[in-house]
Amino acid sequence: MMRLLKTLLLLLACVALLGLAGVYGASYYYTSQRGQGCASCHEMAAYTNAVHASVHGKATCMDCHEAGLATKLRHIRVHLVGNAPESIRLRDTDVFAMTTNCQKCHQHEYASWHAGPHSATYAQIFVNPTHNTERRLMDDCLRCHGMHFNGALRDLVQPQNVIGPWHITRANFAEQPTMPCMACHQMHREGAEQTKPSTRISATPPSATDSLAIFDRREQMHFAVRLLALPRLSDGLRAVKISPDQRQALCYQCHAPRQPEANSVAASNQYGPQYGSGDDRTPVGVHEGISCFACHAGHNENATASCKTCHPQMSHCGIDVEKMDTTFASAKSPHNIHWVRCTDCHQHGIPKPETTAQRATIPASIPSTGSE
Repeated sequence: MMRLLKTLLLLLACVALLGLAGVYGASYYYTSQRGQGCASCHEMAAYTNAVHASVHGKATCMDCHEAGLATKLRHIRVHLVGNAPESIRLRDTDVFAMTTNCQKCHQHEYASWHAGPHSATYAQIFVNPTHNTERRLMDDCLRCHGMHFNGALRDLVQPQNVIGPWHITRANFAEQPTMPCMACHQMHREGAEQTKPSTRISATPPSATDSLAIFDRREQMHFAVRLLALPRLSDGLRAVKISPDQRQALCYQCHAPRQPEANSVAASNQYGPQYGSGDDRTPVGVHEGISCFACHAGHNENATASCKTCHPQMSHCGIDVEKMDTTFASAKSPHNIHWVRCTDCHQHGIPKPETTAQRATIPASIPSTGSE
């Protein structure tokens, strides 16, 4: 009996060793063949072909995808059972692993994103007492904050009320980003590598590359920016001029306006969506017609140095534009930088620009403040 038991244990050990050797041998094969081994599974072939025709064509599957033992065994089990899916769908945990891998090549972009608001975690977004007591959480929140989450909001946050206290039910998600790289970028797509523009300064906005794409939670797929539409917005009855920069279509997927509230003046007159409604930040006033990207850095949304991009240090009325009473200088200002107009401060008339000769007559000890 003891001899039989030893024989069985030896056989099990051999099977385990062969399994491990096969799993890691396959990993080496897949890596050395730059994904051709992965393409042997019919459901992965299209994705492998697409990435080989993209800027990531020189990368291997393992450079981006998590490929631990548990993942390999899960893939083997799925194919042995015979229920391999026709279309691959990444799990939320797979997306987290890929986001970490992005920084291997994109260190600057990753650091900028990590330092900005788009790296907000599930805990920061969904366990916020100030927000949750004013507005009840709903599944639509996941459309922008947690679009890769596999489940409903009740599977993520409890309790479902405006009283609280709230907690993340899946503890390993608390410090994970709600808007990872894959929220706005698609990897498995064809496209040439970006090149430097022919001129350093151009009035033409940069083209929207196919890597810029919104991940749609309902369809479980990316939609390239070039396929997205820019909205038509109104300021009362007047149509608002919107920059033709197609990259903004990505911003509008989350920073979107709303239809006019029922019984409002805009609704009764059928004006259409109004600027500044919902989460919209379309510029009007002195900044109408400029692109979101004219002020906001793409990954961290930082707009600290945006004024000096277009403005001289002093405005035409002699005041430093960065010290004017707008939300750029103070978040408590009543004048939102997106919608500020000259008349917001100059209520008695806009002063004429000062000439160089007029500036020269102003004593150095008295700062120029313009006139009303």
